[in-house]
Amino acid sequence: MPELHVIAAGSLLEAALTGNVKIPVGRVEYKIVRPLSFDEFLQANADRAALEQFRKTPMDEYAHEKLLSLFHTYTLIGGMPAIVDNYLAHRNLTALRSIYESLIVSYINDVEKYGRTSNLVQVIRHVIQSSYREAGSRIKFNHFGNSNYASKEVGEAMRTLEKVMLLHLVYPTTNTAIPIIPDQKKSPRLQVLDTGMMNHFAGLQKEIIGTDNLDKLYQGKIAEHIVGQELLAAQSHVLNSLFFWVRQKIDATAEVDFVIQYDGQIIPIEVKSGASGTLRSLHLFIDAAPHNLAVRLYNGKIKRDKLITLNGKEYVLLNLPYYLASRTEEYLHWAQTV
Repeated sequence: MPELHVIAAGSLLEAALTGNVKIPVGRVEYKIVRPLSFDEFLQANADRAALEQFRKTPMDEYAHEKLLSLFHTYTLIGGMPAIVDNYLAHRNLTALRSIYESLIVSYINDVEKYGRTSNLVQVIRHVIQSSYREAGSRIKFNHFGNSNYASKEVGEAMRTLEKVMLLHLVYPTTNTAIPIIPDQKKSPRLQVLDTGMMNHFAGLQKEIIGTDNLDKLYQGKIAEHIVGQELLAAQSHVLNSLFFWVRQKIDATAEVDFVIQYDGQIIPIEVKSGASGTLRSLHLFIDAAPHNLAVRLYNGKIKRDKLITLNGKEYVLLNLPYYLASRTEEYLHWAQTV
C-alpha cells in the first residue's frame, strides 16, 4: 500500500544503544523533530497577531515589546511539548516541575534499560545529569562534570547522546570563507536538548522571571543557548549542526558565538547587548572574511548599522532581536535588498 504513510515513534536511545533496530534502506524518509520553536510556541499560544508579526519581514516596530515578552516566556519554559501544553493551559510554573522531572527520569530509565554495559550506563547517566549545569560552556571530556571518568568514556557517552539529539556538541571553526570545517581537536561548546530543561535543572528559572534582558543572565549563556536552539529549529536536515568561530593566537584569542552559511558565505552571529563598537571578535572575523556582512542578536529592535573595523574595513551589521534568530536568513536577504 504505497499510498499509506506510517509514522513510527519509539526510543532513539534503544536504537543507539542496542543496534537492534533495522531500518530498510531507501524506504524511510527521515524528519527532524526538535523541541517547539518560538514560531510553534506562538502557534500553540493562539496569538494570531503576534504570529503574523513574527512571520512578517520586516515586522512592524510596535510589535517588538510584545514579541520580546513572549520570547522571555518561551525561553523560561522551553519547547518540550508537554511543558508548553501544560503551561498554556494553566499558566502555573510550579506545576511544571513534575513534568521536567519525569522527562529526565524517562531518559535515564531508557539508558538503564538498553545500555550494553553497566559502565556505559553509569557514564551516560552522569553525562545526562551533569549536562544541564555545563550547558552553554566549552567543555572537556576528561573528568566531565567533576567525575573520574576518562575522556574516552565520556566521549562515547556524548556521541551516543548526540546521536539521539539529547545534546549537541558545537565545535569551532577557524574558517571565514566556505566551507565551514569544524575543528574537532578543539573544545566544543555544549548545547542541550532544550533551554527550558536547562533552566530547570541548573536552577536558573528565578533569574529569568521579570528580566529585561536575557544577556544579563548566567554570563549571557541563556541568551546564547536559546539562540542556538532557534538556529537549530530553522534547520530541517538530519546532518545540520551548529558552529562557532575562534581565532587562537599567542598574542590574542577571539570567539564569535555562531556562524552560519548563507548565500555562499560564512556569516558571523554575535549574541550580546553591548554597543556595536565593542564587538572586537566580530571585527576580527570581518577583517579576515571575503565579505562585509555580520549579524548581532540582542535585546533591541531591528536596525542596520554601517560600521568600520579597527583595521578600517567597512561592513554592515544587521541587528535583530533575539526572537528573530530562526529567521536570520530571511532578514539577511531583506537587509541586502533595502
